[in-house]
This record gives sequence, structure tokens and C-alpha cells, in this order.
Amino acid sequence: MVKFIQKVSSCAEALDLPRPDVPVDLRVLFVVAVALVDTDGRVLLAQRPEGKSFAGLWEFPGGKIDPGETPEYALMRELEEELGIETRPCCFSPVAFASHSYDDFHMLMPLFACRVWKGIPTAREGQVLKWVYPRDISDYAMPEADISLIPQLQQAL
Repeated sequence: MVKFIQKVSSCAEALDLPRPDVPVDLRVLFVVAVALVDTDGRVLLAQRPEGKSFAGLWEFPGGKIDPGETPEYALMRELEEELGIETRPCCFSPVAFASHSYDDFHMLMPLFACRVWKGIPTAREGQVLKWVYPRDISDYAMPEADISLIPQLQQAL
């Protein structure tokens, strides 16, 4: 079992704890997410459908990065598959980054902002969609990795 550093209130406090073990067998998952920002300044959130991990939680749209893909191309593909919208890599601006350990994997996730796309975002995979003002995103239950992106996103927007 991998031992992680216990939750502390500051980095200085963490330095007083024993050094954590290096997780040699932890799977690293590379994913990418986007904050689609509409003309009113709202961000699109998607609620994970039943039957998927983290079902019922809200997240930024996106998904896994396939081998050989850049984050931007993966996001372009995922947005077409999940929401039926067309984008291009030049439409994405990096705004935040999450590195988070769950029980059985570690997730690395850049978050991009996108204000330009073609089409109307439509739920194509059973998810519920909601446009939310950045100040209100914290009101929605999200996976821990997504939660860490909220302050960075709010500052960038």
C-alpha cells in the first residue's frame, strides 16, 4: 500500500513530518479538462452519469489523453465526442493544473479555458450540463482533482 503525506495546513508543517514513501506501483492517468466560457462569463460543468466512477459529481468536460495525443488534440476530440462541438488547439489557453492522488491512481490534469467553439454544447453521454458563474463553482460537489482547479480558474477568469 502506498503511503501519502497526511493532510496538513501548510508546506512548512508538512516538512516536520517523515518523508513519504515513493509510490513505485501507482498508475499515472493523464487527462485534460476545459472551462468552456460563454459570452456571459459562465463556465460549463458536466455531472457524471450513473455507472461511471464519481457518478453524480460535477466536473469540467474533458477526458483521457490517448497515446500519441497532445492535451489540446485530446480535448478537441473529447469535446466533439461528449458535447458535439468543434474546436481547434489554438482555441485553448492553459489556466490551471492538477496533480492529485486517488486510492488506486495518480491524476495529472491540465485545465484549459476556451471561449470560441462551433456548435451548441449538448450532452451526448448521459451527463447533465449546467452553465455556472465562476464564483459559484464551489457550490457543486466535484472530484478532488477538479476542486483544486477552482481557485486557479477563478483567478484566471
